[in-house]
Formats: sequence, C-alpha cells, structure tokens
Amino acid sequence: MHTESDYGLWTLVIINSAIFIFFAFSFVKPKTKTDWRSLGVFSAFVVALFAEMYGFPLTIYFLSGWLAETYPGVDFLAHENGHLWHTLLGLEGDAHWDVLHVLSNIIIVTGFFLLSASWNVLHHAQKSHSIATTGWYARCRHPQYLAFILIMFGFLLQWPTLPTLVMFPILLVVYVRLARREEQAALAEFGKQYEQYMSQTPGWIPRFFAAKSQLRASK
Repeated sequence: MHTESDYGLWTLVIINSAIFIFFAFSFVKPKTKTDWRSLGVFSAFVVALFAEMYGFPLTIYFLSGWLAETYPGVDFLAHENGHLWHTLLGLEGDAHWDVLHVLSNIIIVTGFFLLSASWNVLHHAQKSHSIATTGWYARCRHPQYLAFILIMFGFLLQWPTLPTLVMFPILLVVYVRLARREEQAALAEFGKQYEQYMSQTPGWIPRFFAAKSQLRASK
C-alpha cells in the first residue's frame, strides 16, 4: 500500500531541482545570453522531472486507467513503482539497481563531466577571441549541448514522465538552433578558419580517433 508521503514532497522537489541546476550552473558559469538560454531550458526540464518524481505524479494519474488494467497487482502510487520503464519492460528486483537505472546514472555523470570539460575550453576561447578547437571541441563542435542532451536522456531512462518526454524533442530542437546560431556568429567572425574547423570536426557525434591530429594542429 502507498502512503500519503509518497508524493506531495515539494521540499524535495525544490531541493533536488536546486542541486542539479546549481551543478549545471557551476559547470557552465553562464556569461552570454546563449549560455543563459541553454541553462534555462535545461532547468525547465529538471523542474518538470522532479515535480513529478516527488510532487504530483501527473503521468501516473493520466495513465491510471490503462496501468490498473494492464498491471492489476501493481500500486503505481507507491513511489518505488514510479520507475515506469522497470515495470513496462518486465524487469525484476529493485528498480534502483536494474540495468536502465545504472545506465542512466552513468549517462548523467558522463554528461556532467562533458559539460564541465567542454565549457571550460569554450570560455577560455571566448576570452582569447579564438575558436575552441581543443579538448572535446577537437572531437565534435557542440559538446556543451551534447552534454545537456545526455543528462536529460539519462533522466528519461531513470524516471520517464509525459511532460519530460514531450519536452525532450522540443529541447533537442532548441539546442540545435542555438548551435546553428553560434556557428553563424563564428563564421561571421572567423570566416574560412571556422569553415576549415567545420570541415574537419563533426557537429554532434564525437570522433575520437581523429581527434589527436587536430589537437596537435591547434596548439
């Protein structure tokens, strides 16, 4: 049986949202309008996620009829059953230790690592008015946005909700548009130098084995 304290824990919503937004803020250290936009859309996703995880389980209420009919023995208002992938895929054992939950944690940690490493390189390049071509920027052109996408995808594996599932593709479009705006600005500022960088470096999928030569060339 579920208890009243399973949800309605808005203090936890605030605390968890603040922690993850603060982590992202500390890694990104936003300075430009683009920085603030990218952090803002990520923050909206995080708040929507934790609002359902600890506040009000909108997705479970919306799907309650279908869930009750399909899984009659499962109390979805018990917090541990909010890990919907665990039940829908027929996984057994503690949901916190199933393969999807462990994988989600790895993806989230990787995303924050990538976020920290890439934005450090980007801000050094901004200070020197040069193109960011070292570190992860030698492997793909938009590692900072890729990091946000990885983190959000990791959360979707861990605790899927209808609002975040709807928001995810929208935020993908937002990040792609932000990346294109940045590239247009870089082309206007650096011209052929940035065109050469674009021709040598993939946009989103990191190219690990070709990175060393570009790293040496950029020094």
